[in-house]
Amino acid sequence: MNPAISERISGLRHFMQAHGLSAFIIPTADPHLSEYTATHWKTREWFSGFTGSAGTLAVTLHDAGLWTDSRYFLQAEQQLRDTPVRLFKEGLPGTPSVPQWLCSVLKAHEKAGVNGQVFSLQAIEQMEETLGSHGILLEACHEPEKELWADRPPMPKQPVFLHPLRYAGQPAQEKINAIRASLQESRAHGILLPALDEVAWTLNLRGSDIEYNPVFTAYLLITHEKATLFTDPQKITPEVREYLAQEGVGTQDYTAVGDSLNRYPHPDIQIDPAQTNHAACAAFPATCRLIRRPSPAALLKAVKNDTEIRNLHTAMRRDGVAMVQFLHWLETAIAAGERVTETRIGRQLHEFRSRQPHYMGDSFETIAAYGKHAAIVHYTATPEEDAVVLPQGFLLIDSGAQYLEGTTDITRTIAMGTLTQEEKRDYTLVLKGHIDLAMCCFPLGTRGAQLDCLARTALWKDGANFLHGTGHGVGSFLCVHEGPQSIRMNENPVALLPGMVTSNEPGLYKAGRHGIRTENLIVAVRDKETEFGAFCRFDTATLCPIDTKGILPGLLTEEEKDWLNGYHRRVYAELSPFLDGAEKEWLRANTQEI
Repeated sequence: MNPAISERISGLRHFMQAHGLSAFIIPTADPHLSEYTATHWKTREWFSGFTGSAGTLAVTLHDAGLWTDSRYFLQAEQQLRDTPVRLFKEGLPGTPSVPQWLCSVLKAHEKAGVNGQVFSLQAIEQMEETLGSHGILLEACHEPEKELWADRPPMPKQPVFLHPLRYAGQPAQEKINAIRASLQESRAHGILLPALDEVAWTLNLRGSDIEYNPVFTAYLLITHEKATLFTDPQKITPEVREYLAQEGVGTQDYTAVGDSLNRYPHPDIQIDPAQTNHAACAAFPATCRLIRRPSPAALLKAVKNDTEIRNLHTAMRRDGVAMVQFLHWLETAIAAGERVTETRIGRQLHEFRSRQPHYMGDSFETIAAYGKHAAIVHYTATPEEDAVVLPQGFLLIDSGAQYLEGTTDITRTIAMGTLTQEEKRDYTLVLKGHIDLAMCCFPLGTRGAQLDCLARTALWKDGANFLHGTGHGVGSFLCVHEGPQSIRMNENPVALLPGMVTSNEPGLYKAGRHGIRTENLIVAVRDKETEFGAFCRFDTATLCPIDTKGILPGLLTEEEKDWLNGYHRRVYAELSPFLDGAEKEWLRANTQEI
């Protein structure tokens, strides 16, 4: 048994007993409900030992469970081994939700506790409804981490910096006015923006509070009369303070947000119940009406302006050059018999990217997964489990970077040598799905769920599938995972609009054997107007060869081959001018027509 995790779970149970609680629920979130959090808010990870980016811990006086999705099933099984926490696999038949499970193990009139700062208003209300149907009470006012996490890292204090107009493409005041215009539609006097990427985008500011995500910890309150940024005053440099004043934005201390909301002077406030934490909503006066609507900033941010799109293509060229340099290095190193491990791959990729202009760091932790490790969708190599890459089988590399011009996210599955017929077939079926989605033309207003099957049809015909989404939005020098649009089997009412940047990443994973994924970023653009209305298509923005050594050409249609050959011609034309002789020759050899 892992003694550290056992001790922490035991401490949590003592806390629960002291507060009359029979259960406690800890999500992966900060007060801004961020997907990735600063170490100060990695409470779920500290209590459970599970390091994945998505998961919920639920602890009762006699049991404990960790809920996570298919990306982390294998990782969670390994990290929860020898702990008192057992794994619940979300999305599989028979797996109860956290509230459903609590209803089955708690009795009527018992209490479950949460920290209302790290759950959305909507999530709290849904839990209250489910638990209440069984007579179980929910209290949202507890913070066990304050008492139990003795060496908890402090809140981040790195300075905020400007994101100039040559990258942002639109002044902050225009963005604030666009948000105010949306308030006219909802007839609200003000709006609270708690999402860190929305605050950063609206104000054309960036930070470094969260690893890989250029955001800073803050709230933004906008009314028709004024805009107020709540953040640590130590983070505001004189330059930023002067800039904010010019944009008509005042500042207050981050710790003052609760008192300020409690004194909110207007009769109503617009909030996104899925993105605003319960404690913030509860801070408004009881007489203040909460107008529940999705944040307008999310959609405004997702539809990139011309400057952002132009900059994205610059970032893609830089990232493509780094990727080609890395792939050339990798092939040369393996051929020379060098010892190349998964962790070394991450370091080497970082090195090549860091040589590019305006590189600001990686956009997420590199996934370098060799052989059977690639079947773990979000695998993370460790010094204890760091596979040596051999000249056989597949190597999957999912990585990305932050440049001042934009955010990148790319996955390539590379044939390191001899492949089985099964590996080649699986690789080609995934590639067919990737190409078919990239080639599609669709009516304006189409939703991602309506296109998702294009990436899966070839796999479905073969009796295969993947459980993660096919596409997520990507920010502009912001978060690598961005809403509100998506491409996945689950219904999402948000249409794929011109200017949206989304990933295209079908995959296939066979535990103990191999994992395959091919990912590019695609930009929705207007295509044509006919008597049937406006149509859109996708422009592929990512520039990097797709390995052809794993392809069974007979499984590709002529149209799919034409797309791949045309893509490779463009990759060579755009990247070759920035490469030296050996690298350019490698690129030429790896973009030959099939």
